[in-house]
Amino acid sequence: MSKMEDLGRMLSNYTNLAATKNDVLECIKVYKALAYRMEEYVFNDGTFKQLLNLQGTIPVRYKGNTYHIPICIWLLDSHPRYAPICYVKPTADMHIKVSMYVDHNGKIYLPYLHDWSAGQSDLLGLIQVMIVTFGDFPPVYAKPKGAPKDSPAATTTTPYPIQSFMPQAGATPAQSQFCPYPTQFPPYPQPGGAGYGGYGQPGAAGSSYPQPFMPPGMPSAAGYNTGYNPSAAQGTGTITEEHIKASLVSAVEDKLKWRIQEKVNQCQAEIQTLKRTQQELNEGQSKINDIIGRLERDEQELNKSIAVLRDKDQELERALESLEKVDGIDVDEAVTTTAPLYKQLLNAYAEEAAIEDAVYFMGEALRSGVIDLEVFLKHVRQLTRKQFMLRALMQKCRQKAGFTA
Repeated sequence: MSKMEDLGRMLSNYTNLAATKNDVLECIKVYKALAYRMEEYVFNDGTFKQLLNLQGTIPVRYKGNTYHIPICIWLLDSHPRYAPICYVKPTADMHIKVSMYVDHNGKIYLPYLHDWSAGQSDLLGLIQVMIVTFGDFPPVYAKPKGAPKDSPAATTTTPYPIQSFMPQAGATPAQSQFCPYPTQFPPYPQPGGAGYGGYGQPGAAGSSYPQPFMPPGMPSAAGYNTGYNPSAAQGTGTITEEHIKASLVSAVEDKLKWRIQEKVNQCQAEIQTLKRTQQELNEGQSKINDIIGRLERDEQELNKSIAVLRDKDQELERALESLEKVDGIDVDEAVTTTAPLYKQLLNAYAEEAAIEDAVYFMGEALRSGVIDLEVFLKHVRQLTRKQFMLRALMQKCRQKAGFTA
């Protein structure tokens, strides 16, 4: 079974099978590390449904290196009408980095998903937005070496070597892809030290679960930059008021920059939409003006025709009034011609019609035995020869008068 047939079979319960299949095939054609499968998805209310998902990794550039972030994209059976459900799927040696884009369960929140449009959004665009967003805000980070997997204490251990997690110079792609997430984190403070509650938020000494510190330029759990200074922290092992102040200032600055940029992009999109709308309205106005011009010309023609019809109506009324006043009508004078040519045509027509009647009645006389065959043929030859000449005369008169044949 081919890939398209297999995918079509899986999507048999989807309302937009063709659109969904094309979207998935275009996606896996570009991102070959993704694979589709049919699995059961459990919703928040406890219901479940068999849905298609795309699982695998996507390449993300962070500080000059390429990392492979594991994701899972669930397509609803109404795809692409509604946005898919997306998750970060950390492996056993990863932790989820909570931010404004990823919650503690790994669920992904993006403006692209919020503004999903069936006619304009697709999986390729979604993954490209993920790649750009995760390049600025990595969604996972590595557990320290030697820490038990899936243990809370894994985030409270002392420093670990960064180099062991980074791609080695000259390594092959297969050797450099074993770590698909950023790991360049500075050391944590020692347990029991002052401020051991997470950088940027002083906590009680000896706290068991500090918030892991992220490098400058990456968001903290609330989506902010911590503003941490590694050289100052390593010298004392404590967080001073200057560090907290710098963290807050940096966090507010990053938040404002992000919101301003988002607002600028939104305004630019609205301006482009308004420009397109203005262009469409101008084109519509031109079409409306053309239609109005044609209607005005048609109205003038109609007014002229109405005036002519009124004149003709009045003329007919006058003719009827004059006819009502006449006691009798002379048939010979009822039809008068306005030119000699028309009179000649009328006379020829009348004479030709009379010959037609004469031939008819002679035929009746022959059948009745009133005349014999020799007399009939003699007079018919004379009449038909004259009828031919009359018809030729009428044809010539019609041509001279400009009548149709």
